[in-house]
Amino acid sequence: MRVLVVGAGGVGTAAGLIAARRDFFEKMVVADYDVDRARRIVDRVGDERFSSAQLDASDAAAVADLCRAEGITHVLNVVDPRFVPGIFDGAFAAGANYLDTAMSLSRPNAHQPYSQTGVKLGDYQFERAGQWEEAGLLALCGMGVEPGLADVFARYAADHLFSEIDEIGIRDGANLLVEGYDFAPSFSIWTTIEECLNPPIIWEKDRGWFTTEPFSEPEVFDFPGGIGPVECVNVEHEEVLLVPRWIDCRRVTFKYGLGDEFIEVLKTLHKLGLDRTDKVRVGGVDVSPRDVVAACLPDPATLGDRMSGKTCAGTWVTGRGKNGDPREVYLYHVADNEWTMREYGTQAVVWQTAMNPVVALELLGSSVWGGAGVLGPEAFDAVPYLTLLRDGHGQQWQVRESR
Repeated sequence: MRVLVVGAGGVGTAAGLIAARRDFFEKMVVADYDVDRARRIVDRVGDERFSSAQLDASDAAAVADLCRAEGITHVLNVVDPRFVPGIFDGAFAAGANYLDTAMSLSRPNAHQPYSQTGVKLGDYQFERAGQWEEAGLLALCGMGVEPGLADVFARYAADHLFSEIDEIGIRDGANLLVEGYDFAPSFSIWTTIEECLNPPIIWEKDRGWFTTEPFSEPEVFDFPGGIGPVECVNVEHEEVLLVPRWIDCRRVTFKYGLGDEFIEVLKTLHKLGLDRTDKVRVGGVDVSPRDVVAACLPDPATLGDRMSGKTCAGTWVTGRGKNGDPREVYLYHVADNEWTMREYGTQAVVWQTAMNPVVALELLGSSVWGGAGVLGPEAFDAVPYLTLLRDGHGQQWQVRESR
């Protein structure tokens, strides 16, 4: 297996550090528009299997050329989802398989944004599924932590814990604190703005996909690992687009524990138009307001030594167990920032995101997982994945029974 990692930010760095401890690949090329960032990862890993390259991720032809030059078999996309089309198409043109942690972007319905869907997350990729299947190539989409591990949990619950599922609800919460900053998101603010201010999407079996207003349906969810109760709200996320394609259930939701202060900041950015991606003219220069916001905030990858606390990713499932009785469970994984910094030198949120595509790559490399077309994590047997996560990477995942 020869892997091209597109993106040398926090997730790309963590993916390289995690993969370097495994022997499933022959070559890993880390590429970024800023080649110095890619070189820093290679230097930090200190593994002869790694090399760096300069790449414009928006240029499908450049992605394809680099894949061909390096004999790439699998492309791992770990940059902002706005670059999905170029990387996705470039991998296909080169005959390489593809993985990402976030799917192609949505576009709200122009007339009824808070009730009807427009262009949905992943539509660009699913529209091309037939081409990938015909070519015998696999695009494994949404293979981070959320989406990713959360979807694997959903498949495990459907296969092994339930005979009938009412709701699959992804619930994400944390008690992370960043010392010295009034506001410092632990993940890409560009992506956070996109998913939090877009109309959240919900799926119901008798209705299909529909949208609501941002931050709707608040609920308090009690997270494990010492995190405790956190108010969660509806947020646009890929799991809602992925889960019902492969798992029989009545409802799918995604709720994120943002906190009142974070929500107010996002609302203010929206009111001021600072969430916009269209460029505006400022002092003779064209700039994107959202890019300016991102540039004014600290790089999430650099916050690990100032961060404390834990983050929890998990899947809440209700329905009837294998014996026909009502059942409610929460399958989850907790990442402790103190541990990820001590063990890998990366903060918990980016490390937890990066771990999962590395596990998936190893399963694909050993042909334990395989297939063709555009598929989500739900399309694969969850047991080999969760076994490798536990036995190969020492990560304990848990099931909490509520009834």
